[in-house]
Amino acid sequence: MSQLTRWLRENRGLIAFLLLFGLFRTAVADWNPIPSGSMRPTLREGDVVFVNRLAYQVKLPLTDIVLARTGEVSRGDIVTFSSPEDGTRLIKRVVGLPGDVVSMRGKVLSINGLPLGYRTTGTVLEPVAGRQVPATRLHEQLGEHQHALQWLDGLATVPDFGPVTVPADAYLVLGDNRDDSADSRYFGFVPHHLLIGRAERVLVSVDLLGRWAPQFARFGMRLQ
Repeated sequence: MSQLTRWLRENRGLIAFLLLFGLFRTAVADWNPIPSGSMRPTLREGDVVFVNRLAYQVKLPLTDIVLARTGEVSRGDIVTFSSPEDGTRLIKRVVGLPGDVVSMRGKVLSINGLPLGYRTTGTVLEPVAGRQVPATRLHEQLGEHQHALQWLDGLATVPDFGPVTVPADAYLVLGDNRDDSADSRYFGFVPHHLLIGRAERVLVSVDLLGRWAPQFARFGMRLQ
């Protein structure tokens, strides 16, 4: 008996566990570290979010082949997906559903000809490229869904677009940090088959921009 055969036999329980764990992560549930500030203030660098991979569909593990639909995407959902541009895993908020006509003028979103409602909640300093930039925090009324977002002052961004019509089986996604997010304004619509899952809560969080201290108040926080 070779050493490899002996090792495989002695560790078959561990191997089976790792295979099942890998299958679970690729087909059922996953976690996603947040590496950038594109979803501030909702998500912060250092957050690790729980992703429900069965929220919308069942996929053949390790592929984008959809075996069955399990649920519908709702406006306001925070989703993880493979970028249609280069395949990078991203996390953004769904703003436009199939058939919606979406535009942005003066940083105000309109869906199907109706501008969304906004309520200013305060101003803060936000870290951007190693410096502190003034930011305005707001609540955006996205249909029946309300969530926090922010606009950064004095940055060259792409605030205006459209109107564009979201094609069938695709979605328009934006980051909550509207002036510091690579999203559908840059790479276009996200086809349904590139969705990975719905982000539902923060599992754990550390102060990635500080001293890596745990941020216990964010542990288990449900996402809006």
